[in-house]
Amino acid sequence: MSAEPLMEPVMTQDPIDLLSAIEEASVAPIRPEYVEGTVIVPPQPNDNHNDGAFELGFQFRAAGFRLVGMGNGYRAAHEDGRTMALIIPDFYVRRRRPSELDESYRKANKGWYPIDMIALVGEITSTNHETDTGPKFRTYAAAGVPIYVLIDRHSKTAHCHTDPVLPGDDPTEAYYMTDTKVTLGDPLTLPAPYPTLDTTPFLDD
Repeated sequence: MSAEPLMEPVMTQDPIDLLSAIEEASVAPIRPEYVEGTVIVPPQPNDNHNDGAFELGFQFRAAGFRLVGMGNGYRAAHEDGRTMALIIPDFYVRRRRPSELDESYRKANKGWYPIDMIALVGEITSTNHETDTGPKFRTYAAAGVPIYVLIDRHSKTAHCHTDPVLPGDDPTEAYYMTDTKVTLGDPLTLPAPYPTLDTTPFLDD
């Protein structure tokens, strides 16, 4: 999700257990995320946000990519096995359908799949555009996700970030080397074999 978040720093508790406790304690259904040591509890995104996410998913499906989806949560881990991030992308293209090993991983991690299942990830900003352009940008790069598509409704631009780089051991130093950027309304070219995306659905925002 991408909406105005309630952010709380995580001190010592395992982030998976903490997010589970937040979900259980909430009266309304929520799915918090964990990025760069902070829990993000977003409210429900608005209709334009969700409509745009579905539209982009449809464009991938129409181009023959059956493994496009939304709603699943993914876990990125440090080299020592500690949880680095727990993220629910607005849309994504998977490398594979969940295997038995992936499902075992999800059960062991209380609902979070391994992030190496993702070949392409996408976020659509809402009022918290800084989260998608900063912490999530760095986290996806640190996790080695090859392509990060960002629809930045704040700056009225669309981006295809590629070539992730993790220069050291600190995930907050990770970045994408290449940024293909267009104004919303213009076609966004993605690397082969992905389709060129029509960004005109976001002109009504």
